Amino acid sequence: MTVQELPGAAPYRPTPPPAWKPRTDPAPLLPDSEPYRVLGTDAAAGFAPALLRRLYTELVRGRRYNAQATALTKQGRLAVYPSTTGQEACEVAAALVLEEQDWLFPSYRDTLAAVARGLDPVQALTLLRGDWHTGYDPREHRIAPLSTPLATQLPHAVGLAHAARLKGDDVVALAMVGDGGTSEGDFHEALNFAAVWQAPVVFFVQNNGFAISVPLAKQTAAPSLAHKAVGYGMPGRLVDGNDAAAVHQVLSEAVARARRGGGPTLVEAITYRIDAHTNADDATRYRGESEVEAWRDHDPIQLLERELRERGILDEDAVRQAAEGAEEMAARLRERMNAEAVLDPMDLFAHVYAEQTSQLREQAAQLRAELAAEAEGEAR
Repeated sequence: MTVQELPGAAPYRPTPPPAWKPRTDPAPLLPDSEPYRVLGTDAAAGFAPALLRRLYTELVRGRRYNAQATALTKQGRLAVYPSTTGQEACEVAAALVLEEQDWLFPSYRDTLAAVARGLDPVQALTLLRGDWHTGYDPREHRIAPLSTPLATQLPHAVGLAHAARLKGDDVVALAMVGDGGTSEGDFHEALNFAAVWQAPVVFFVQNNGFAISVPLAKQTAAPSLAHKAVGYGMPGRLVDGNDAAAVHQVLSEAVARARRGGGPTLVEAITYRIDAHTNADDATRYRGESEVEAWRDHDPIQLLERELRERGILDEDAVRQAAEGAEEMAARLRERMNAEAVLDPMDLFAHVYAEQTSQLREQAAQLRAELAAEAEGEAR
């Protein structure tokens, strides 16, 4: 007879060993039930007027940048452009919360974030023009290459942040991704590694409602994308992505937490893509104009301008200066993009391998001979 079979003994209920228990209390990791907001609340009074004015100026500039880049696609100067019109608050805030030594890991839609961080607008558009895979030096600008594969930048951000931490460098990586990217395996792998390693990285999801034409409801049944953070052991934050002050505050807190060794954070910004997915997309096939108009009433520039005017931080002169500065930027961009790029076909072989393979050397020699023959023919 065993102990469990003795009269009066408690029934035997096998339990797992202690290792199964959660490493952290899940309650503090859960996001709020509603997106965090600042504009139109008492919290707005705590923001420095200079920061709010800068946010406004960058939003106006960003809106004009989006419009000009979209126009360049219609003129044949850009092959494709994924606009962030309506999402400018997310783009600008992501750039402004980082220190110089920090790294930004953008998705293909985040050229505005790169420009707001200080990258030359023409260099930011070089990939979309089809001239180079990357039009800038990532190390110089602390901006990872823009690329179209979804979510592949997220594991790269974790690797860089983890390496920086091991070296003792004061570096935080901010990785941007759309709601569609959260359905990729790279998203889950990146979050898991980041949480286990406590890497100084912030994952910033711009939930603009659609992964091209697929609505969020057909991608996930989670209460929010921010809730996914809990499963990996990191905090999830939910923020109104059209409230520039709120996005700036939430991202600033997440970056500060990462910098002091607190580990990663997943921030989901609820926003909306006003324009089509790209200039090659017909958005009317999967969403109605009434939906778009409803989001126009929640425009990030209008929200911030209304707040600043009511508080006496913004006057007509400041509005005019912001608009004029944006027009000057657009004019310079237009002029430079209208100039024909001078490209060297031999650059095809310049950055493939550190040491060229025999096949590449053979191909380069063949192309060099063809170019020489072509030039000789033109000279006759």
